[in-house]
Amino acid sequence: MIDMFHVSKCYDGSTKALDDITIKIEKGEFLFLTGPSGAGKSTLLKIIFGSESPTDGQIIIDGRNYYRIPRKEIPPLRRRIGFVFQDFKLLANKTVYENVALALNVMGVGQREVRRRVLRILSYLKIQHRANFSPMSLSGGEQQRVAIARALVKEPAIILADEPTGNLDPVLSIETIELFKEVNNKGTTVIIATHDKSLIDRYAKRTAHLEAGRFIY
Repeated sequence: MIDMFHVSKCYDGSTKALDDITIKIEKGEFLFLTGPSGAGKSTLLKIIFGSESPTDGQIIIDGRNYYRIPRKEIPPLRRRIGFVFQDFKLLANKTVYENVALALNVMGVGQREVRRRVLRILSYLKIQHRANFSPMSLSGGEQQRVAIARALVKEPAIILADEPTGNLDPVLSIETIELFKEVNNKGTTVIIATHDKSLIDRYAKRTAHLEAGRFIY
């Protein structure tokens, strides 16, 4: 599903965040992307998502070269990818419902369908009772569920999560990974960047280790 060939990313003309990355991620796979802070995990996820462009190399998703297609075709591709951020990036001036609905509204989905999908995903994640609350009034674990709901409501083929348990205690961390595991069991490709070795050991999924922008095998 995702093929990256000799991908590098330089900032300021010299600093290499990624250095000659080649990896194949199969459809329906669950991958942990690990490594110390500054290793390039976030940059790699952003390149897959399309919010960053590689300095060199190619990335192919579902058989399409992400950086050789017309720019107008990139937004529809990105809609097939959900992104969960470490700091949630929830909008304080909108309710939980509005935060989750935002992606569908941008896509032009009709309001009846928006309501159906938002309420379904909030129910699935057991936070439907918080729909009309401000996300800032929720616990850290609930905010993470809202962030996951926002990513899943698009019904994406790929979920990317950048340190999704970094702000959670050990119990909530396991609950969060269990949610991603459930989504993966339904066929969604899941890529999680984390430096939490206990989670990696617990789930025994394929792991790709980054150090200084390069994969270490």
